[in-house]
Amino acid sequence: MSTQPITATLFPGDGIGPEISEAVKAIFKAAGAPIVWDEQHLGKTVDERTNSFVTRENLDSVLKHRIGLKGPMTTPIGKGFRSLNLTLRKELQLYANVRPCFSLPGYKTKYDNVNLITIRENTEGEYSGLEHEVVKGVVESLKVITRGASTRVAEYAFQYARDNKRSRVSALHKANIMKKADGLFIECCREVAERYPDIQYDEEIVDNACMTLVSDPSKFDVLVMPNLYGDIVSDLCAGLIGGLGLTPSANVGANGLALMEAVHGTAPDIAGKNLANPTALLFSGVMMLRHLGLHDIAEDIHKAALAVIAEGKYRTGDLGGTATCSDYTKAIIDKLQGRGGDDSD
Repeated sequence: MSTQPITATLFPGDGIGPEISEAVKAIFKAAGAPIVWDEQHLGKTVDERTNSFVTRENLDSVLKHRIGLKGPMTTPIGKGFRSLNLTLRKELQLYANVRPCFSLPGYKTKYDNVNLITIRENTEGEYSGLEHEVVKGVVESLKVITRGASTRVAEYAFQYARDNKRSRVSALHKANIMKKADGLFIECCREVAERYPDIQYDEEIVDNACMTLVSDPSKFDVLVMPNLYGDIVSDLCAGLIGGLGLTPSANVGANGLALMEAVHGTAPDIAGKNLANPTALLFSGVMMLRHLGLHDIAEDIHKAALAVIAEGKYRTGDLGGTATCSDYTKAIIDKLQGRGGDDSD
C-alpha cells in the first residue's frame, strides 16, 4: 500500500549532527519511510527578528510542515542572545517535552527494566528568560508559573498516559518551599487528575523523587513537572538506561505540531571521525513516525536498532564497542532488509 510523501523539517545541527542525520536518513530510506526532508541550517549571524542564530525562515519551515527532527546544536555561552533550543521551544510554542526512558534489551546497566516517561513543561518556569542585574553583583531571575501552561502540560501528561496504556502520573514539585509558584502547578495537576479517574495520580517533592529514581526507578511511570525540574530529572532518567546517546525526545505543541530531537551534545572531539552514535536521533525519528501515524515503519526501525544493540557486534564506542557510525547504520539497514544474521549461526 503506497503512502503519500510527507515533508518534514530537518535540522542536522553541528558537531556530530550532520553525520548522525545522514545515518537516520539512510535508515529511513531503507525502511521505506515516506519522508521528504526540508533541510534547514542556522544562520551564521544573529537574526534580529529572533535574537538568535535560529532564523525566521527556520521557524517558518517547522510551522509550514508541522513536524521536524533536530540534531544537536550548541549555543555560545554568555554572548547575550537566546539559546537555540529555547528559541525553538518559545517561538513554536512547543509546550511539552516528552522523553521515554526504557532499558535496552541486551545492553546491561545498573538498572533493569526501566520503563518511564518524563513530561516537562517547556515554555516558562526558571527558563522564562526574565533576568536583570538589580545592582552590581546582584542578579534577579524570575520564575514564572501560569495556570494556562500548567494545566496544558498536565492535560497532555494524563492524555498521554491514557493513550499509551500507562497507569499512573506523578507530579514533581517543590511546593513546600515555592508555595505559590509550584503550589499553582500542583493545583492545576490536581484539577486535571479529577477528569482522569482511570489514571492514578500522586505527587512527589522533586528531590525525594530523584532519590527514589536512583534507588528504584520502577516506582514511577509517567512523571510531569515544571521546566527546570524536567530538564534535570529527564537527564537523570537517561543515565539510568545508558545515557543521552540512547534517549529519544519530542517537543510537542498545539494542533499536532512537533519537533523531535537528540538531546545530547555536539561532541566536537569526535565530529567528522565516523565514531558518533545515531541512536538518540534515530529513536527520536521513530517518535516522529509514530506521531505521524506511521506505526509499522516506526516499529520496524525500532526493532532493527534494538536487535543490533542487543547482539553487541556493532556497538559504537560509547556503548563499549568498536563499530563506526557507518558500521552501526549498515547493520540496522541489513536487519531491515532481512540480511542481519544471528551471531550464534
